[in-house]
Amino acid sequence: MSSKNQPRIGGKVRRLRRQRQISQAALATAIGISASYLNLIEHNRRQVTVSLLLKLAGYFGIEAGELAQSDDSQISGDLMEIFGDDIFADADVTNQDIYDLAANNPAIARATLLLFDKYQDMHTGKIAGEEKGSENAVKSNGSSHHQATDAISDFLQENANHFPSLEEAAERVLNDINNASDDFETGLRSYLRNVFGLEWRSASLPGGIASSLGANGCILEMSNILPVQTALFSAARHTGLLAAKNQIEAIIDASTLPRPENDKISPDFLNDTAANNDKKTTDAPALANNVLASYFAAALIMPYKPFLKACFEHRYDVERIARQFNASFEQVCHRMTTLQRPGATGLPLHLVRTDIAGNISKRFSMSGIHIPRHSGACPRWNVYGAFLQPGRINVQLSQMPDGEIYFCIARSFEKGGYRHNAQRRHFSIGLGCHISHADRMIYSDGIDLSNTTQVVPIGVGCRICPRMTCEQRAQPPANHRFEIDPAQRPQNLYGRI
Repeated sequence: MSSKNQPRIGGKVRRLRRQRQISQAALATAIGISASYLNLIEHNRRQVTVSLLLKLAGYFGIEAGELAQSDDSQISGDLMEIFGDDIFADADVTNQDIYDLAANNPAIARATLLLFDKYQDMHTGKIAGEEKGSENAVKSNGSSHHQATDAISDFLQENANHFPSLEEAAERVLNDINNASDDFETGLRSYLRNVFGLEWRSASLPGGIASSLGANGCILEMSNILPVQTALFSAARHTGLLAAKNQIEAIIDASTLPRPENDKISPDFLNDTAANNDKKTTDAPALANNVLASYFAAALIMPYKPFLKACFEHRYDVERIARQFNASFEQVCHRMTTLQRPGATGLPLHLVRTDIAGNISKRFSMSGIHIPRHSGACPRWNVYGAFLQPGRINVQLSQMPDGEIYFCIARSFEKGGYRHNAQRRHFSIGLGCHISHADRMIYSDGIDLSNTTQVVPIGVGCRICPRMTCEQRAQPPANHRFEIDPAQRPQNLYGRI
């Protein structure tokens, strides 16, 4: 069996062990092996027998299949993307080399990604500086903002987008809310008032502002033009900043996110004040603070057990579940990707959000599909086609170049524009799973999943896609040279390489 096909569970075992704060020695004793042998397993340097796999799965309270599922598909895909860059054109790096690096040395793999991010940042800044003829342009345009968002994507991927301490905090707060009122919003208002002395009021706020703290921090003003679900989520998010402050700080402190220069995170920093906006090294933890507060909000509005039950009963019918929990389509899709509690997991899903220009603003994959890190995704993917049918759920059987097929749904939606002539923002959400799980989603009804004629070949990005006959190519492959036949002119110059 090749190293690519061996089950590589090391990263998942290590993450589960650390989440439960178990030492290597304690886990090794519990499953009857030495600590040194467990260390080799966690670094994918030893194969795992079926009996040992079952012992590990039983210890963590999960199915053996969940444990055996590859945990390094996204990082290996990211590595393939960066090694497709022109600077590596003469490097003799094979796909197998990349698989081995991602599985056996994930820390080095992530460091490689970070190094390439830095290179991209400096290169972009240099070009901007040359165009403007200014050294300051190099500094100002070499912004590391994209590095912070990439770091957050990696952070979520490393934690399988699941944070047990925030789930527990949300359940405690929800219990208090339910004791205060049978109506969630009424109970949340009472909770904020009784616990934090905070009054939640509707107000007319400047354009672009969803909420604001007024009256010396005693009044939470919510824009009166927000949709009901957005206003509720915003209030729940602010609740998370207060009620789960310690848990959020602990998660950030234990993470591998880039740190402020003094390695200390102040309250002002966590609140992302304007004074810190120019400190590029602090962007990632500040953004993580916001992301984790939003995670808490989703867990509060859509509590784990009832939400998981609804997903199973309604077969991931996003719109029906959104109605049940008074949440938006996007909020429900995000929550579906967080169902990774050991012993009570949902489908291994991927999620991507893109705007109408193709900029990917959110990416997460437990399904195994590779979502591009630096470039736009494939125009054949239905996450882009969804813009042509606003509000409709588009279904696609998407096949990646490695032959794996994924069941993907996508829907476009608008944000903002709650007043006359206000500009709207257009987004598309893509959600999906491996085709082996497709029948568990209601959107697969009426679709012949075995019919290969319905499969749409897609790629990650034109520069690393090996499909040589795609008529929607925007660029030739990075490692390919071609000749133009003067006697023939193809419809797409790069589509018939």
